[in-house]
Amino acid sequence: MTEPLRLGLIGDNIAASQSPRLHRLAGRQNGCPVTYDSLIPALEGLDFDALFARCAVSGYRGINVTYPYKERVTEKLRIDDPLVRAMGAVNTVLFDADGPRGFNTDYSGFVAAYRSVRGTAAPGPVLMIGAGGVGRAIAFGLIALGATEIRLADRDLARADALARSLRQAQPGVTVLTGTDAAAMADGADGLVNGTPIGMVGYDGTPLPAPLMQGAAWAFDAVYTPVQTQFLSDAAAAGLQIISGYELFVGQGVDAWALFTGLPLDEARLRADLAAGRDAE
Repeated sequence: MTEPLRLGLIGDNIAASQSPRLHRLAGRQNGCPVTYDSLIPALEGLDFDALFARCAVSGYRGINVTYPYKERVTEKLRIDDPLVRAMGAVNTVLFDADGPRGFNTDYSGFVAAYRSVRGTAAPGPVLMIGAGGVGRAIAFGLIALGATEIRLADRDLARADALARSLRQAQPGVTVLTGTDAAAMADGADGLVNGTPIGMVGYDGTPLPAPLMQGAAWAFDAVYTPVQTQFLSDAAAAGLQIISGYELFVGQGVDAWALFTGLPLDEARLRADLAAGRDAE
């Protein structure tokens, strides 16, 4: 493949994203030059809809989509996988001759991240803070991992209730509770999940006070910039098993690369290159 593969990421507050490096490094492994553009609607002078439409006719093979557009983009796509349709969130788009298609590699990335740390251990009752795009993918991942009780905390109760309905439809035996106050829903949870942008660069803080983590078994933070968030630091101090958002980042990126190209990837080499700060340029 000699022509550069054109990819990109649409989202807000993505200046620190490592996705451009990941895909350029993946391209280098295959002798495939990759351009991967960071596309922030406000900086492009376009709203999301106009920017997406521009990408669709500008030679992109595909794009990743991140906060806060993972749900909004679904209305523009053909989604063949019924599970992804049920999620109502997409983070990977392919531009094909017959139109754009949507996929969700956050889901597969989360499941892989959980299993890499906890193996076959059941999630137990889980408090998930945030019912937006990445939260929807994680919630469906929790069902795949055998969760029987999921507590959804979101400032937008209607959004949490909508996700709860989708989860109950997909897995009728699951208990799903909803509310707006994560602190009030934390008692007795084995798993604690941050599916909000709180803690990432530009959104300092934590979605759950540290004292409320006592008694839980594990914690996952979807944020990976920075890798060590206050949420994870507090969880580690409380003795919980930690699952880093960096694991989801790598997993979703590897799966997205497979969709974009169908080319092989040495994940161990990719991780080493990322950790060493290497780039393909």
